[in-house]
Amino acid sequence: MTRIRHNDYGVLRPPEPGTWRPTLKVSVVIPAYDCQEALERTVPALARQTYPAELVEVIVADDGSEPPLRVPGARAVRVADGWGRGAARQAGQLAATGDVIHWLDSDMILADDHLEAHMRWHHLIDYAVVIGDTRFVDAPGEEGVQTGYTRKILESTRRLKDAGANPYLLHTGASSSVRADLLRAAGGVDAGLNMAEDTELGYRLAQAGAVFVPDAEARAWHVGPSTVMLREREVHRHNWSYLGDLIPDLRWLRAHPRRHWLVPYVRVAVTATTYEETRATVDSALAGTLTDAAVTLVGPWSKLTGERRSNLDDPMLELRLLHNLYAHEPRVEFAEGAPVSAAPAAFLVTLPAGWVLGADTLARLVKHADRDLLGLVCVALAETPGGVVAARLERTAAFARAALFPGEADDLVDEMFGSEWVSGAEYGLVPADEAEPLSGEPAKWRALAGQRLAEIKELKARVERLSAEVERLAETPDEQEPRGPLNSIMRHLRSAG
Repeated sequence: MTRIRHNDYGVLRPPEPGTWRPTLKVSVVIPAYDCQEALERTVPALARQTYPAELVEVIVADDGSEPPLRVPGARAVRVADGWGRGAARQAGQLAATGDVIHWLDSDMILADDHLEAHMRWHHLIDYAVVIGDTRFVDAPGEEGVQTGYTRKILESTRRLKDAGANPYLLHTGASSSVRADLLRAAGGVDAGLNMAEDTELGYRLAQAGAVFVPDAEARAWHVGPSTVMLREREVHRHNWSYLGDLIPDLRWLRAHPRRHWLVPYVRVAVTATTYEETRATVDSALAGTLTDAAVTLVGPWSKLTGERRSNLDDPMLELRLLHNLYAHEPRVEFAEGAPVSAAPAAFLVTLPAGWVLGADTLARLVKHADRDLLGLVCVALAETPGGVVAARLERTAAFARAALFPGEADDLVDEMFGSEWVSGAEYGLVPADEAEPLSGEPAKWRALAGQRLAEIKELKARVERLSAEVERLAETPDEQEPRGPLNSIMRHLRSAG
């Protein structure tokens, strides 16, 4: 299977439709609610597909329609747990038996080779997410147009080959397909979302190592405008109320300096040692300018039982003190082993206890990784007789993709994303006994910044008042010489004129 660097799927050579023999089964999942007429257009189009009929199953996930939808040529399943698009998509994919799940809106009309165009990519690699070419029409038979957003993204990124870390933003449920195994690895569809579930799923598929392929040959027509086209501002207002919690990559939704977010941007893994040095490390991770960081504290926590013990001579005292310290801190979780992946967080930082992060260390390391979309940044901390002590920043998507192939993970990540070594001192990492105390500095500087902003506002108002006065006096006849502190200003203006 081909190893793709970043999202540059251009190295793949898909066969022309009609020139190859498929083997994978595809389940077309159509979430639907009270749309009998639309389904009577969409489902028959699936019967005309060039992809072998014996390799196609069609599932309509009926989201509570009354009367229930009638879908000859498709298997209908009723949504039993929850409601909305997310619940319908999840119910449909759970009922599916195909190697590939192909999402399709209920009001779509497909070209006869639409499924074949999708499926040829899935026969080349098993980590593709294929996005169909959807045009919007007022009535069947029209040529239609792409949305302006889609066209702009495709044109500015060489059709997502240069989309950086977020090609998933083009992922849509109107016509997209993914291997069932990759979908399960990403956690399936969030059944609690009834809008933007396709964008949120796209983000998690990216963290699972997906490559996003927009295929111009996978032609389809959406009859009628989408909800976004009709009510874009309202849709964004609705979706952004919760996408900030779920997609840390949407940085503009996380401007608040003190909020706690459901999905962290960076997860920091620290293996517990002594109380003092572990606390210094964990506290520094929680106190930086990158505020949506969370910590996984690794240790044998299950050994902390509740039987009678000597409080001060407890052999598990260090662990117990750390558990006491962070038991109610929502950004710290306890784990018996180091996390294999930070998913759905975008980055995993592994940091030895006893080393302290500077205020902007995490932010700078992420910025360094993003500059060239690196999959791994190794941070040299110290050299000892036993070797180099190092921290690591791992891009979740890069290591998830590496896990799809045999071989050494670091080597595979270097090949597909790139890796670098940097100096810990350069990025503000120091031993705990050399670190400055954390006590309240961020709050102090934020308060100072607020004072300076108030001063700037007052000075701007004063400048506006003086400017108005200058303009007024500029209209004063020459014989009426202005008096007071503006006299010299006016003379200068006149001489300059």
